Amino acid sequence: MNTTPETSDISRNTKNVVVLSICQALFNSGRTLTFIAASLVSISMLGDDLTFVTAPITMMLVGTAAGTLPAAYLGRVLGRKWSFVIGSIVGAAGAAVSAYSISIDSFVLFNLGILLFGMYGGAAQQYRFAAADSAPEHIKAKSVSIVIAMGMVGGVVGPETVLMTKSLLNLAVFQGTFWALTVFCLAAAVAVLGIDIPKLTRAEFEDGGRPLGQIVVIPTFVVALIAALFGYMVMNFLMTATPVTMKIEAFTDNNIARVIQWHVIGMFAPGLFTGSFIQRFGVVRIIVVGSALLLCSVIVALMGTSFIHFFIALFLLGVGWNFAFTGGTILLTEVHTPSERAKVQGMNDFILFTGLAISALSAGIIYNFFGWMWVNIATLPLMLTILISAMWLRSIRKKQHLARAADQASTVQTTLLENPEQLP
Repeated sequence: MNTTPETSDISRNTKNVVVLSICQALFNSGRTLTFIAASLVSISMLGDDLTFVTAPITMMLVGTAAGTLPAAYLGRVLGRKWSFVIGSIVGAAGAAVSAYSISIDSFVLFNLGILLFGMYGGAAQQYRFAAADSAPEHIKAKSVSIVIAMGMVGGVVGPETVLMTKSLLNLAVFQGTFWALTVFCLAAAVAVLGIDIPKLTRAEFEDGGRPLGQIVVIPTFVVALIAALFGYMVMNFLMTATPVTMKIEAFTDNNIARVIQWHVIGMFAPGLFTGSFIQRFGVVRIIVVGSALLLCSVIVALMGTSFIHFFIALFLLGVGWNFAFTGGTILLTEVHTPSERAKVQGMNDFILFTGLAISALSAGIIYNFFGWMWVNIATLPLMLTILISAMWLRSIRKKQHLARAADQASTVQTTLLENPEQLP
């Protein structure tokens, strides 16, 4: 049966979305597992001085930042597929090092392993961009949001894996958890072999596109970065500090796992609908709603430290992050050509995860010296910045729309004056 180019593109996109969704589910299961287990391992290894309790999470984010530009370069030279495979193998090596470090009670080696696992994140975080690479324009937003949405699997699998493996085979506590993380990474390396994303053409590869200096000052790029970066920083501040706070407040590991589980579901499940919301209401409105939900999360967190306060605050935090982060991702795909995507996406994620690494370490320091309340308060300027920047972009786009409408009206008027026979 003959297929049209459009049918072929949709078929390829469907296959890519399925494969990337599986990889996203595996990656986020491992990442959620690490957010929970690494914090609990830190408490065990550090004892009473918790100044560096968030160091492993910080190292994971430093690794992600360090891995973004190499992953983007490999994606440009070797193609997305092999960039993702290499990243997954590095992640598996890091998870194995972390597992071994627990057996010898080495906090330094544990952090080194988490750093390597984080470098895998530098590649895996680009699954969302890969979903847009071969997607027809009219389904690009849905393709991206569906791949992001599949991270919700991690909200179930990650915490359950922690609970099932923390005492596996009489190994040191949580050692089995990081061996499970190794398996997740290797499974992603195999699954991603199924993607079908064409490499850049020779002309696209040789065309370097515009200098980054010209692109990063475009208002759409600025707001895309602010929405993703600050939305992620708010989420990271609270998510990093929550397991530690709950542990000190004498909640069980099961309670902590449930809160993080539903937080992660809140982060990713809305992605099943976010693309449709963006198509219907516009990407800027969705970012505004996201910033409002982040604010609601902080308000709930400041109201108390019962289980229900943590549960609701972290769930709202997840949904708010999804709207801001997905909106920022969609905006970013609007500002680059195929030949520019590697450097633009790589630079975006490098800035993003460098900021997150700083925020993770800052969260631990703020928590240690000032407490849970000030961790929440510290996020308020970030949310305000997202809101103001989104309204600024909306104002710019409204003016551009009015200007285009005026130009079209002027063109029609000029045409009618020059060709009066076209008048009705």
